[in-house]
Amino acid sequence: MVFNLIEREVAVIQLRKKKIAVFVSGGGSNFRSIYEATLEGIVHGEVAVLVTNKDDCGGAKYAREQGIPVILFPKAKNSSEGLSEEDLVDVLRAYNIDFILLAGYLKLIPTELVRAFPRSIFNIHPSLLPAFGGKGYYGIKVHKTVIVSGARYYGPTIHHVDDHYDTGRILAQGVVPVLANDTAETLAARVLQEEHKLYVEVAAVLCEERIVWREDGVPLIRSKEDPDHYK
Repeated sequence: MVFNLIEREVAVIQLRKKKIAVFVSGGGSNFRSIYEATLEGIVHGEVAVLVTNKDDCGGAKYAREQGIPVILFPKAKNSSEGLSEEDLVDVLRAYNIDFILLAGYLKLIPTELVRAFPRSIFNIHPSLLPAFGGKGYYGIKVHKTVIVSGARYYGPTIHHVDDHYDTGRILAQGVVPVLANDTAETLAARVLQEEHKLYVEVAAVLCEERIVWREDGVPLIRSKEDPDHYK
């Protein structure tokens, strides 16, 4: 067993480092977690570029501080700044992007991008989808809705991205309790901690090529310790 584990670790090291594009609209704490994990070697990849619809958001500022290129998308109305959908696809291809990770990006991903990067775009949503998801369900509104609903358990979902909001097949989920005295803010903080952990784990799995797609289109995670076991 020990030799098998060593062989698998060596196999991961021999894999080409994957190039990741992260999309953000806000502070980018999930982006930071993923980026730091690449520096620490937890994720066998590199954040090659950051895409944002808000050029002055915290995530964009942090990326520039780290020397990561920042792309504005979509093109702002009545402005020459920002890329078109076609240009974005071309630029990401020029960066040789393997995976696109949405981390608090509040714009709908265009069909052109979904088609250009099949099975390569993933999003994190702060609820156990399909509950509390869809257009308009983001930020503090999601947490408030969960508390009002009386749900006892909650947590983030990472799913494959399709042409709609939060409807892609689920890849991974994390679970946290909803406490009797929770506010939207305390619940949000608890979920965010789970998001950071879960997204790093998924980024590592993607870069280690341990995603297997079931015939019905559901992505599964192959266990590193036991390749015949799926999560």
